[in-house]
Amino acid sequence: MPSTALPLASPTTPPLKGLLELTREELLAWLAERGEKPLRARQLRLWLLNRAATSFEQMTDLPLSLRQALQESFAPFGSRIVKHQEASDGTHKLLVEFRDHGQVECVLIQEDNRRTACISTQVGCGMGCVFCASGLDGLERNLSTAEILEQLLHLRRLPAWPAPLTPNAEPPRLTNIVVMGMGEPLANLDNLLVALDQATAGDGLGIGARHVTISTVGLPAKIRQLADIGKQYHLAVSLHAPNDAVRNNIVPTNDKTGLSNILEAADYFFEKTGRQVTFEYVLLAGLNDGVSHARELARLLQGRRAHVNLIPFNEVQGLTFARPSPEALTGFLAPLKQHGISVKVRKRKGAQIDAACGQLRRAVGTGL
Repeated sequence: MPSTALPLASPTTPPLKGLLELTREELLAWLAERGEKPLRARQLRLWLLNRAATSFEQMTDLPLSLRQALQESFAPFGSRIVKHQEASDGTHKLLVEFRDHGQVECVLIQEDNRRTACISTQVGCGMGCVFCASGLDGLERNLSTAEILEQLLHLRRLPAWPAPLTPNAEPPRLTNIVVMGMGEPLANLDNLLVALDQATAGDGLGIGARHVTISTVGLPAKIRQLADIGKQYHLAVSLHAPNDAVRNNIVPTNDKTGLSNILEAADYFFEKTGRQVTFEYVLLAGLNDGVSHARELARLLQGRRAHVNLIPFNEVQGLTFARPSPEALTGFLAPLKQHGISVKVRKRKGAQIDAACGQLRRAVGTGL
């Protein structure tokens, strides 16, 4: 059964700016004004990113006077957890609120030896995919670098990690990051890249770039930009249809991009990075789950170094779409396998807690 846990951070919205919201230059200037050495900036970063500190009091290798000054000027985080749910399969879902009361969801998926954090990049979403709860209320704004990074820090502490901390403490590690939460990641690419740089840095969260997956509805220019930065991030393209006619009805932005441009950008990404592209495909009963759709998809991807993730639709209150039948799923898989397409049906995780992004935020906002 779903369970609601107490917040891991302060139960009241922090009135002060979160420390990670400061640029390095701003933090160094603040420290210099108080006669503190620049190395204090790195110590603070280590406490927040490496040692899972949630208060300045826990930073025991900092002078007491500095900890008191920090407490008066900043909050460790500019966000707080307003709802925490846990499913029996070990999946955790958090509803995180920022200082302006904007809210996003993030999820921790635990399977075998992997602890995967699924994070959001926008409050809401402007892409308008018809089956997705994240965009039902439209786009409010992009998240800042700090707001993206703080989701990882909240998730990293799950299940709740006990205090007190020590400078040599080793909190639970995240092994993977998937940027598949609320929002279109490539529409906020600049802030996302800075957050990922910090998460994968040597003094960050210790997650290698090859363990980071960035999802997109398919923004060709941004896919090419991502390819050109030279990082070994993995790309997942939300395809959902084998032709423009079907995709225009499912993904409204497709009428401005088109499948051919998206696939050309995906090919460019593979050429530049050598990283196989994953194509996500949400199966909607009677809309895109027919054998003819599967055959067309197989022809579209044949000859490409690609993998397909099939995702049977997760029901969303207020939407009329349905999951495909087991027979339809089996029928869809067959043509793909016959054409040698790498394909996998994604396991449904966190079903008890509506782990599909956007559902918890809407439920809390509407009192459901």
